[in-house]
Amino acid sequence: MKGCSIMGIKLFDSELKVMDVLWKKGDLTAKEIAEILKQEIGWNRNTTYTVIKKCMAKGAITRSEPNFMCHAEIAKAIVQTAETDELIDKLFDGSPDLLFASLVGSQKISSEQIEHLRRIVDDAERAE
Repeated sequence: MKGCSIMGIKLFDSELKVMDVLWKKGDLTAKEIAEILKQEIGWNRNTTYTVIKKCMAKGAITRSEPNFMCHAEIAKAIVQTAETDELIDKLFDGSPDLLFASLVGSQKISSEQIEHLRRIVDDAERAE
């Protein structure tokens, strides 16, 4: 199972799917999350509720009444950073420049995306 570890919390792909719904839509009831994931990926309600409970046990989601309202306790940006760090460590020997070179050299990135990356690099250099 793939996933990421943040602040000692390991989130697996299924849990990230639930978190993604909350990040996109904001606080929702468990029933609303279940309806969205049924439409998006075909999960049944019990599957969604089980995954929500796992996220709650890990501290990634809190719930409140009424109606089992769910709230993401971990920001998406934190998860993205943790996932990126894990990818760099696992596949690129901890070297962000090797990841960057792989992206640019993969032929799966458009010239517009390369230009966007140039601007990001330029902005980062100016900020130093």
